[in-house]
Amino acid sequence: MTAEKPSDISRMRISDADRDQAASLLGNAMAEGRLTPQEHSERIDAVFAAKTQADIQPLVSDLPGAGAELAARTGSAELTPLGRPRRMVALLSEIRRSGRWQVPARIKAVTVLGGVHLDLREAVLPGREVEIRATCVLGGVEIIVPPEVHVVDDGWALVGGREVPPDSTQSARRDAPVLRIKGVSILGGISVRRKPREADDSSETTQTGDQ
Repeated sequence: MTAEKPSDISRMRISDADRDQAASLLGNAMAEGRLTPQEHSERIDAVFAAKTQADIQPLVSDLPGAGAELAARTGSAELTPLGRPRRMVALLSEIRRSGRWQVPARIKAVTVLGGVHLDLREAVLPGREVEIRATCVLGGVEIIVPPEVHVVDDGWALVGGREVPPDSTQSARRDAPVLRIKGVSILGGISVRRKPREADDSSETTQTGDQ
């Protein structure tokens, strides 16, 4: 594989993952006192309006290590195709999935004054890892996982909340299936609850790690 020239990378179209990463870097910078809330707000607006690497780089270039980190992701990790995500959009509405349903490897959930509710306890998973990229604006995403699923939250919240339960005995195993959550919560929230399957309720209740 031939590496792109810097000029080629600057013209490369960015993905939602790149925007989310830049937004996360800006959120960390504000938390550390490097950006004022006003500066953060202005840059966030510019991040989600950005189309190319050249648009997004100046927004993080004055933050320690951030510009190089974003460029490295665009120049390498994004070259690996992951397939198109399944879109779930709840605008002033609700989307619910429960029972035995086929879970796609990647889900892109967007809630605006709405909600997405996903119950994975009886669902058929596509493999060892599922990625849910959730953008919540005055809305929420609620996910129920069985005891053996390990949950990793790589997203961030602005005047919102993200709740992830601790590992259970089963989910702490090295070979446990993984649910990876990414994205942004703005005046909204992500809630993950760990519950036993209904058939196993009597034997698993003490190990759910529910909060």
